[in-house]
Amino acid sequence: MTARELDAAGIHEPGLRAAYTRCRYLNARHGKTYFLATRLLPVDRRPAVHALYGFARWADDIVDDLDSTATAPERAAALTELEAQLTSGLRDGRATEPVIRALADTAGRYGIDHRHFADFLASMRSDLTVTGYASLEDLGGYMHGSAAVIGLQMLPVLGTVTRHEEAAAPAAALGIAFQLTNFLRDVGEDLDRGRLYLPADLIAAHGVDRARLEWSRRTGARDPRITDALRAFAAHTRTVYRQALPGLGMLDPVARPCIRTAFVLYSGILDAIEAEDYTVLHRRAVVSRRRRAVVALDGLARALAARAPARHRPKTVVARRPAPLARTVITGIATPVRGEAA
Repeated sequence: MTARELDAAGIHEPGLRAAYTRCRYLNARHGKTYFLATRLLPVDRRPAVHALYGFARWADDIVDDLDSTATAPERAAALTELEAQLTSGLRDGRATEPVIRALADTAGRYGIDHRHFADFLASMRSDLTVTGYASLEDLGGYMHGSAAVIGLQMLPVLGTVTRHEEAAAPAAALGIAFQLTNFLRDVGEDLDRGRLYLPADLIAAHGVDRARLEWSRRTGARDPRITDALRAFAAHTRTVYRQALPGLGMLDPVARPCIRTAFVLYSGILDAIEAEDYTVLHRRAVVSRRRRAVVALDGLARALAARAPARHRPKTVVARRPAPLARTVITGIATPVRGEAA
């Protein structure tokens, strides 16, 4: 974490500064797209985003780190310890783990609903035992905690020009769209972990099942039915991106370039997958460095333009009070989110 970012955010205590710096390191190392987009935010908001990402990254590594020799019971115990630290940190700010210290501070500063963190950990814990999903609806229950709540956590940090409740559904949809993209890009790696996030009913409609995907992964052989199934999953993902798109205009103008850049880069992964004819079982699709640079430069120009008149605009109103539970259906994925779209 740069001193400039921490100073701008009003983070002065040395231990807390070190905690936020740890989160920034995790984002820079593991979340290249997110880290790039975060650089487009005003400096005072970057530490909070790094804290949210650092927590998510840490929990995800407990579950998914292939380099670890930890057994499933050991991973479950590590999650339990993480939950205990989280509870203590959110309750009274006492946590020995730096990532939790930064997260608790961010949650307090921005009034983030603590239930979002509990829901996230519940989905992470399910990854230790659940290896597949029968339907899009079943997958949606998982993604509420693993993806939708990420968008909801971010809203108070980014700021909105509409009621918080109105922006909640698009924010949840964007978190889901990003994760659906990851599921498609990483389907081969997930199979290696013993998991499949492509719903059984969706791929069955194209004559594909888990065994056929595993056969293709193992042998390197192509099957047009698999290509059709992956194409259908990509089409569904693009639908969710379209549902998230209106949310960009609901954000504080100075935050829009960051989220727009992430939107363009992540949806660009789908373009890369399509260009490579859905060979994701055999190689990982990536957005080229040249394309990333072009998008980043465009985002920087937008960010500078948005910040220039910021001092002359009235302060953005951000809704901090949690709204009642509602249930938003996102094209076949029944996803509970906090807040009803106005």
